[in-house]
Amino acid sequence: MLSAGGSFGELAVQCLILILAMAMGLALYRLPLAGLAGIRRRRRAAAEARQYFIHGAQLLARARSAPPGSSAALSHARSALEEADRAVAADPRDAAAHILRSAALELQGRRAPAIRALDAALSPPAARSLASSERADALTQRAGLRLAVAEGTGRRRERTLDAAVEDLTEAVRESPKNVRALSLLGQCYQEKGMTQEARRAYESALAEDDSLVNIREALRRLPIEPW
Repeated sequence: MLSAGGSFGELAVQCLILILAMAMGLALYRLPLAGLAGIRRRRRAAAEARQYFIHGAQLLARARSAPPGSSAALSHARSALEEADRAVAADPRDAAAHILRSAALELQGRRAPAIRALDAALSPPAARSLASSERADALTQRAGLRLAVAEGTGRRRERTLDAAVEDLTEAVRESPKNVRALSLLGQCYQEKGMTQEARRAYESALAEDDSLVNIREALRRLPIEPW
């Protein structure tokens, strides 16, 4: 009886091991399939987003080539915004779609939402899709929009200048030869009364592009500080 019981116990253990092995094998088989399905979905979404982005970029180019403020410019800008919205919905992790959205909003004179679109582009997870030069351009664009929104004087302007300097300093760090970032940084420093910093920024911009007449004039107008 003991021998029969022992044989039965061993058989039960072996059956249990076999069942566990089959269950583990099935789980391991399903895991790669689930991963592949996820990759396919992401690729499909990315492909759709790219199509929307390309169409939106074409519409944006038409809006920019039309006379500023014309009905054609506004119509193309609105259509570009619709395509950008579709691209963002398809793949919100693609910063390019947010940047396109910002540009379309700016053409419509909607600067505040344009800034928010750039905020999304420069924040995770979308920011990870940007190269250094692209990040620098987006930071520079956001700084320019911030300065345009908060024109005038007062504490709000001071806070805006500080935020713009922060963006532009980072932009120059990411892309040291970014002429627009250097030029805007010089203007911010000049407005803040930081003459030496403004001079360095202007000179750096002119070192990259000596045809910038407005920057050369701004540099000439800077007061000469005593040693």
